[in-house]
Amino acid sequence: MLDYPLLLVFPAAMAFAGAMDLFTMTIPNKVSLALIAAFAVVATMIGMPWQLVASHVLAGLLFLTIGIAMFSRGWLGGGDAKLLAAAALWFGFGQMLSFLYLVSLLGGALALVILLYRTSLPPFWLSGHSWAERLHDRKVGIPYGIAIAGAALWLYPKSHWFAALAA
Repeated sequence: MLDYPLLLVFPAAMAFAGAMDLFTMTIPNKVSLALIAAFAVVATMIGMPWQLVASHVLAGLLFLTIGIAMFSRGWLGGGDAKLLAAAALWFGFGQMLSFLYLVSLLGGALALVILLYRTSLPPFWLSGHSWAERLHDRKVGIPYGIAIAGAALWLYPKSHWFAALAA
């Protein structure tokens, strides 16, 4: 009975993170912390072996380290780095290449769309919206949390989590 709500925690948190990044250019720490807590609950519920849990934790720590390095160089926002690490915790090394490929693909497409948006006048229906004006500002970064969330949502139905909880 508890399986189905837990099945939705990861996609709901990812969708929320992507939307928050679009509208505010921030991803609350609570989102990443909720993903970490949900990972612990779900891993316990499905009886994940401790060796596999440790592998997933290592994947999350590796991507937290990479994310911090990217943040320190100004390539990625802090919330994006934490969200990337939380997603890596869920996907582990087994799905890491697929996840990174999708993040790269969606991130590149997102960057192109925003760069095109910044070279033209915004549509009249977006005028007066602070988030649309912020996205149009060339001095503002790209909300890569959208790409991270999109990749995670794309890959999640193919994950062992989905299979374990939906069964």
